[in-house]
Amino acid sequence: MIVRISGEGQWELPDDALPEFNELDRQIESAVRAQDATGLGLALRELDARVRRQGVAIDDDDLRDSDLIIPGPDSSLQDVATMLASDDRPDGLFPG
Repeated sequence: MIVRISGEGQWELPDDALPEFNELDRQIESAVRAQDATGLGLALRELDARVRRQGVAIDDDDLRDSDLIIPGPDSSLQDVATMLASDDRPDGLFPG
């Protein structure tokens, strides 16, 4: 799965990492529902760190499409809420 961090680059993640990312996805959704900017910031920074740690960075010259675009670590509550409300994200940021 190829993931783009909004405003940054792309990383290729192993499919078996998806359950771990779904847990962070739930934390992000919960923070947005609660309007908890601090909790959202913590979850987004952890998401960013895990993508970078577990993924393989894709060169800027590689023009493959992203499977997912996730918010950057400094995204606002409103930005993430808008992203989650998108029709193409019925399961949150990550499928499943």
